[in-house]
Amino acid sequence: MNKSSFFIIGQHAVLEALKNPKRKVLRVFLTEEGKKNIHRKSPNKNLLDDVKVYYKTKKELDKYSTKENLLHQGYVAEIEHLDKPILKDFIKEKKNSTLVCLDGVTDPRNIGALIRSAVSFNIDGIIVKERNFPNESKLMYKAASGSIEYINIFEVSNINSTLKNLKEKNFWVYGFDGNGDKNFTDIKWEGNNILLFGSEGTGMHKHTTKYADFLVKIDINKNVESLNISNSAAIVFHHLSFLKKRVD
Repeated sequence: MNKSSFFIIGQHAVLEALKNPKRKVLRVFLTEEGKKNIHRKSPNKNLLDDVKVYYKTKKELDKYSTKENLLHQGYVAEIEHLDKPILKDFIKEKKNSTLVCLDGVTDPRNIGALIRSAVSFNIDGIIVKERNFPNESKLMYKAASGSIEYINIFEVSNINSTLKNLKEKNFWVYGFDGNGDKNFTDIKWEGNNILLFGSEGTGMHKHTTKYADFLVKIDINKNVESLNISNSAAIVFHHLSFLKKRVD
């Protein structure tokens, strides 16, 4: 069965898609400068083998990014979706894993930046609601800067039932909330963990919050109401990565 295709833009997004053997890249549109940069970035391997390549002017490529007001940097690609990973299969094989769960987070730039941080600090995967996930968003792919090629994104139909099932599989669910009972740095972070983040505006849904075993917070200056979700997530991911390296 043929998968649907869509366009992504930006140097890192396109380059990492080309490097990913699991990603089908149908067409690449490059400026002459973009072509030179591809060979500089990957001198030992021709990333354009087996790919249809079209050379365009910057102005010709602008039509792919004008709507979103993004810089294409001379790189546009038409790609297919990756095969969707299955969460239940993943947790059977992976022990002591840390997963992120996004509840009501829909802004593609925030999701992309969060994905980039998650890959940077070795988070095992991200759980999203299938219906709300902007899986063809140029904004998300650009913000993720190619990192989306290197992490499992589990699209589920129902966040609450997914959390319930994971709790039954010995996962601890930590909901991040400005009014949380503990600072997240006071947690030992052992075993299997879910980091549950709600939207920046309204936080976690009430029905979702009840599946959290603990509500934790990031200790910030009292004069600042909140942090952007991608910034909050990056702080948490870095701390957990630091703890893991100390144990290893």
